[in-house]
Amino acid sequence: MAQTLNTDYLVTGMTCGHCVASVIEEVSLVAGVNAVTVDLVVGAASTVHVTSTVTPDAAEIRAAIDEAGYELQGADQGSAA
Repeated sequence: MAQTLNTDYLVTGMTCGHCVASVIEEVSLVAGVNAVTVDLVVGAASTVHVTSTVTPDAAEIRAAIDEAGYELQGADQGSAA
């Protein structure tokens, strides 16, 4: 059975459901990503949760978030589940 990795990223600039959908769509295209969820916090950094079977390439995640029109503030490697 493949190990599941959870990684959280702080993203600024999201203000609505459309913003969330844009980030989910772009990050879902990164190789190895199985699922993406977002905890939207208007006026502060929102948390993007990525579930994958391999550690996602940080540059690809950053590029996907940039493509969606938002800014990655940092990455906090989550725990393996």
